[in-house]
Amino acid sequence: MTSPHSGVSTVNNTPAQVHYRYKQAGDVNVFYREAGDPASPVLLMLHGFAGSSFMFRDLIAQLADRYHLIAPDLPAFGFTESPARGDYAYTFDQLAETIDQFTEALGLDAYALIVHDYGAPVGWRLALAHPQRVTAIISQNGNAYEEGLGEAWAPIQKYWADPAPENRSALRDFPTPASIKWQYLEGVTDPDLVSPDGYSLEGMQVLRPGNAEIQLDLLLDYASNVRMYPQFQQYFREYQPPLLAVWGKHDPFFMPAGAEAWKRDIPNARINFYETGHFALETHAKEIGDDIRKFLDHHIGQAGKQ
Repeated sequence: MTSPHSGVSTVNNTPAQVHYRYKQAGDVNVFYREAGDPASPVLLMLHGFAGSSFMFRDLIAQLADRYHLIAPDLPAFGFTESPARGDYAYTFDQLAETIDQFTEALGLDAYALIVHDYGAPVGWRLALAHPQRVTAIISQNGNAYEEGLGEAWAPIQKYWADPAPENRSALRDFPTPASIKWQYLEGVTDPDLVSPDGYSLEGMQVLRPGNAEIQLDLLLDYASNVRMYPQFQQYFREYQPPLLAVWGKHDPFFMPAGAEAWKRDIPNARINFYETGHFALETHAKEIGDDIRKFLDHHIGQAGKQ
């Protein structure tokens, strides 16, 4: 595959050529990274909090020789240009609608989903809306089951039950550079393996005027995802998409039980755990990339076509 920090595919020893582009989707000018042959099977890569398409940099290097990779920044994240709070509904329904418009604008009529954290409920909504388009799913700590919610959700669940100002204020440490750094390092066996680039970039992004309030809005609306878990699970049962969970087992937010739960609905789901935290790609990109490549090659790549 690739060295997780080289950006060079050792399959063909050529650098992954990445394009950095924008595409208008409704009121949002979506920034995205694109690599690979447009004639190859498409992978739509959806990041979570507190991340951006930057989190997929190593996977892009590893997979671009065989797949067409599209990694957008969600509204309020990364370099995507989205309206101010009050001019755009910062909810997961709206984020999914924007990404749906983005895929339509690019003409993506079939894609595998690679999702993480917030990207998961966005991806699940796309799958509900267009089940025929989803060729496979890879979830890197992207949850769809209540047993996956760890104790770290307790103050957030209190906010869901009562979004009073005091409960919102109790979470103001969440969208901060210090909290973001903690999320990148918590559960990691060797913190020296985590490049400071990711949490530093996201820490600067969350300091943009108005962004912290948007993040608290999204945190409140995450309750809508939990309410939709039964619908997402029905999709899994009905359509049986090929699914691979690649899970940092020491994630303080999403427990291993959330990954194991897929076996109830998709008996053939593959569940792989790694000795790391929420941002598993920061420390285990090589191992996860190898596992994803084997999975995709079998289900949608050349091996899957034979």
